[in-house]
Amino acid sequence: MRLLLLSNSTNHGGRYLHHAREAVAKHLSGVRDLVFVPYALADWDSYTARARQALASLGVEVAGIHTAADPVARVAQADAIFVGGGNTFRLISALQRTGLLGAISTAVRAGTPYMGASAGTNIASPSLRTTNDMPIVEPSSFDALGLVPFQINPHYLDPDPTSTHNGETRAERIEQFLEENDVAVLGLREGTYLRVTTTCDTASAVIGGVPAAPGAPGPAVLFERGSALHEVDGDISELLSARPRFDVPGA
Repeated sequence: MRLLLLSNSTNHGGRYLHHAREAVAKHLSGVRDLVFVPYALADWDSYTARARQALASLGVEVAGIHTAADPVARVAQADAIFVGGGNTFRLISALQRTGLLGAISTAVRAGTPYMGASAGTNIASPSLRTTNDMPIVEPSSFDALGLVPFQINPHYLDPDPTSTHNGETRAERIEQFLEENDVAVLGLREGTYLRVTTTCDTASAVIGGVPAAPGAPGPAVLFERGSALHEVDGDISELLSARPRFDVPGA
């Protein structure tokens, strides 16, 4: 597999995909026919046009999967797949309804490069359970693509010590997830990404990018049951051998 999993598609004040342009160009090197999955937003045509404009300089032709007469067959034919961000529940519901969840998984595991941003990164995990999104629709299950054996939380926000808001922090919500599930959670800060490459013999997962927030201590944090959260950067390939366990409440 070849995966590029972006925490976000747009940094504050920047252009779509501009902050990750070098990583995107490398990932899509040699790709001419890319299928874009816009289902996480409501306006599929406009969203696809935005992706098309952003990738035009790379010589990549972008086709919205919603325009295909047979979306499942179209995914199988594409040189690459890009799943855009938006609402993860709406995205998964559409993929389940169209049969694309299985089709994308099959294509990617057979070697088709996959790129995701935000919700498109969420669904590379085994489950939706660590998304930040509101469940505006009800999918048939929380099962996602499971391309990596751990959870990813894009747009990870550090607690603000000056805030007077008494609501839960992102860290507290992830810790609550770990009380019920024994699955590592990678919190990717804005501006960062995870690149995963697997072959029959090797598997690597490398964090890259530059955190968009001034003063951020690093690109990502890792949460694991029974351990204090800690900063991670660079090679985290050991996580690819993890075995996720859901619905196993802690002692």
